Amino acid sequence: MRLLGRAVPVALLALLVGACSGAERPDPPTSRPTGTVAPSSQPPAAVPHPVSLPALAQKDFDGRGLRLGEEVARTPRHRQYAVTWRSGKLTVSGRLAVPEGPGPFPTVVLAHGYIDPAVYVNGQGMTRERSWFGDHGYVALHVDYRGHAESDPDPSGGLDMRLGYTEDVINAVLALRAWDGPVDDGRIALVGRSMGGGVVYNALVARPGLVDAAVVFAPVSSDAVDNFERWIRPDPSRGSLARRILREYGEPAAQPAFWQGISARTYFDDITEPVLIHHGTSDDSCPIRWSRATARWLARAGVEVTLRTYPGEEHAFGPRWALSMERTERFLRRHLA
Repeated sequence: MRLLGRAVPVALLALLVGACSGAERPDPPTSRPTGTVAPSSQPPAAVPHPVSLPALAQKDFDGRGLRLGEEVARTPRHRQYAVTWRSGKLTVSGRLAVPEGPGPFPTVVLAHGYIDPAVYVNGQGMTRERSWFGDHGYVALHVDYRGHAESDPDPSGGLDMRLGYTEDVINAVLALRAWDGPVDDGRIALVGRSMGGGVVYNALVARPGLVDAAVVFAPVSSDAVDNFERWIRPDPSRGSLARRILREYGEPAAQPAFWQGISARTYFDDITEPVLIHHGTSDDSCPIRWSRATARWLARAGVEVTLRTYPGEEHAFGPRWALSMERTERFLRRHLA
């Protein structure tokens, strides 16, 4: 489902010939389990692991029932509401910014970074982005994810490798499309930060064509092993979860097929949307080498990708945040036209 003939920005072409610091994994396999039924004269095709991006791609998404709750914030240009919608059998909560005026407006769905669900509160993690989008004429739906704030609990207990978060984001887009509010169906983008950047990558490969563009800030790696080895395995507070994951799915070196199956980069050739990546060179949480590697993998797959780097900027973006949003607006104007 790849689009052909897309132009890659000059800045990325220069990036492709440069070396990336840090070890990289080999190219993804050229064939993947699809779950399709083979002709009767052939052995049946492999069924995807139930916890995998191919299995997620086969799901029937049914986001619906977007409901506005109380008004929780207001500026001269937009209002914000507590909201809920349905994601499969679950109810998911979030925050919705709606510009003043009749619309319809371009729309973004926001996927926030990791915050311990035990302390997370409704709308946390991308507050400034949500307000910025509302003030600049965008409907902006911030997804809390299952197990967060007023959302229903995560039925997997963390063993779905956060693919459930991806399902909630995809269903958020569908719920917005089904809502009778001022959403322009032809102008919708995904925007993610940190862990939410990984959720955006997953959504793009699981549902090509769902949106029109994607922007990620300081994203996690598109290789699930990188993320597991950086945050899950070494964290004493997540020791129990790490042991459960390894008992269930095996060590990455011993079960590479499983870990490739939950890594977005394995399926980048399914992406049909342009992608903008923002990353600071001094990010000590998500190393910039991850985004450099991801940009190369996206370009090899034929995806229109632009990587914007910010010398000295750290993970949360401080001094260069305004510049990153200006670049985001130019990118979205071009691709949500």
